[in-house]
Amino acid sequence: MTNKSTNGKSSKVPLPLTVRNRFNELQEKLSITFNDSSLLYNAFTHSSYVNEHRRKNFTDNERLEFLGDAVLELGVSRFLYSAEPNMSEGQLTKLRAAIVCEPALVKFANELNFGRYVLLGKGEEQTGGRMRPALLADVFEAFIGALYMDQGMVPVTKFLENVIFPKVTIGAFSHVMDYKSGLQEIIQQTNHGQLEYEVVEEKGPAHSKEFVTVVRLGEKQLGVGSGKSKKEAEQEAARNAIDELKRQQAGGEI
Repeated sequence: MTNKSTNGKSSKVPLPLTVRNRFNELQEKLSITFNDSSLLYNAFTHSSYVNEHRRKNFTDNERLEFLGDAVLELGVSRFLYSAEPNMSEGQLTKLRAAIVCEPALVKFANELNFGRYVLLGKGEEQTGGRMRPALLADVFEAFIGALYMDQGMVPVTKFLENVIFPKVTIGAFSHVMDYKSGLQEIIQQTNHGQLEYEVVEEKGPAHSKEFVTVVRLGEKQLGVGSGKSKKEAEQEAARNAIDELKRQQAGGEI
C-alpha cells in the first residue's frame, strides 16, 4: 500500500488511515505541510515499532535525530548571536546548552503533544514509552531534522520562532545564567554601592505565582524582571540591568 502526502507526492510508508489522519491533524496544528509525508512519519517512528514491523518499509528516527540535533544547535546559535549581542562566547554556549538540553526539549515536545503521535511497539507502549523523556527529546530533534530535509532552514527557523525563541526572549532560561554576579562585577568597576533586589509585585494564583522584582543601586532603579520564582525574577532583573547599562555606555550616557 502506498500513501499520498497532502500535496499528492507518494509516500512509501504503509500506515493505517487513522494514523495518517493523526499526522494530518498535527500538520494542521503546526501550520506546516510536508512535501514528503514519509519524512514526517519517519520522525515519529521509534525503533520498537520498526522491530515489530520488519516486513514493512519502516525506518526508525535515529538518523533524523542525528541531523535534527545539529540543525537545532545551528538555529539556536544564530538566534542567540543576534539576540544577545552583549553575551560572551562562554555565556552564549551555556545558554544554548540549556535550550537544547533534554529537559528543555521534553518540555517543548510536551507542549506540542508530540507523545500522541509517536509510533511505538507494543512493549514500549505498555511500559510508558510514550512519555519517556529521552524518547520525547529524540522525537523533537527528529522532527527538526525531517522538516529541514523536507523544506530547508527557513521553515525550521519559523518553527523555532514559534516554539522556542519566545521563551528565550521572556527570560525562561535566565536561571542558568548568573546575571546577578555579572551585574555585581560591572557595578564594582565604577563604584562600591550595594545592589538591592526587591519583589514589588506577585501575580497569579498560589500554585502559579509570577514575581516581579526590581534591582536598585541606592535610590536608582537599574532593572526590572519577572519569573516563576523570586530567584528567576532577580536574575531577569539583573540581566535587563546589564543590557541597559551597556546600552548607556555605548551611547556615551555613562
